[in-house]
Amino acid sequence: MEELLLKSTVKVAQMSELTDAERSLVEQAIEATNRSYAPYSNFSVGAAILLKNGTTIMGCNQENAAFPSGICAERSAIFAAGAQYPDQPVIMLAIAARNEKGELQEEPVSPCGPCRQVIIETETRYKQPVRILLYGKKYIYVVDGIRQLMPLSFTEF
Repeated sequence: MEELLLKSTVKVAQMSELTDAERSLVEQAIEATNRSYAPYSNFSVGAAILLKNGTTIMGCNQENAAFPSGICAERSAIFAAGAQYPDQPVIMLAIAARNEKGELQEEPVSPCGPCRQVIIETETRYKQPVRILLYGKKYIYVVDGIRQLMPLSFTEF
C-alpha cells in the first residue's frame, strides 16, 4: 500500500497585514455575527462575501429546533448571492464567530464539511478559487481556495 501525503498552505496574518478590502470584509463578517440566531448552540457565526462586481453579501447562522432546517453563515451568504447575483463570481469569503458569552473567538473558525462542499461547488461554478479569511482575535488564517482546507473533492474546475 502506498501512502499519499496531502499538504495545505494557510497563511497566518494580523488584521493590519490585510488589504483594505480584506479588512472590510472581515469587519462585515464580525458584524454579521450579531445577526445570528443561535439559541441552541449559542455559537454565532457571521460570513461576508465579496462578489466580482464589488457587491458584498452578509450571512449568519440561523438555527431551528428541527436541526436540519437551520443553515450556516457561509451557506446563507453564498446562496443569497447566487439568488441575487447569479452571474457574479464569489471572489472572497470572510468568517467570524462569537462564543456563548458573546465574545469573538480567539482562534479562527473553519467552515464545516457541508459549507466546504458548497464553497467547492462555488469555485467549480465560477471556475476560480475563493480567497477565504478565517478570523480569530489572535490572528487570521488566509487561505487561497477551499481545496487548501479540503484537498480531496469530487469536483474540479
